[in-house]
Amino acid sequence: MAVDGNWNITMSTPMGERKATLSLQSAGNTLTGTQGADGNSGEIFDGTVNGDDVAWKISITNPMPLTLAFTGKVSGDSMSGEMGIGPMGSFPFTGARA
Repeated sequence: MAVDGNWNITMSTPMGERKATLSLQSAGNTLTGTQGADGNSGEIFDGTVNGDDVAWKISITNPMPLTLAFTGKVSGDSMSGEMGIGPMGSFPFTGARA
């Protein structure tokens, strides 16, 4: 699938730009993998892929315990979309294949 592989993503957040690494594998419509930032890494969950559309969630503890919900589109070696931060709203993210 087009989304499989390693990605470097940049998230625009209320605290400025945050960078993360993402390793994704798809099987049918299921997306699995890991996401890491600031020396912490975790398994993504609720991951889906449908054509070029992708979605996943990751639980973080830094700077505070949150679940981030990503929805985006893959286009070749780039990815873009929105990252939902619960009550704080949604913010854009972009990604490039590593």
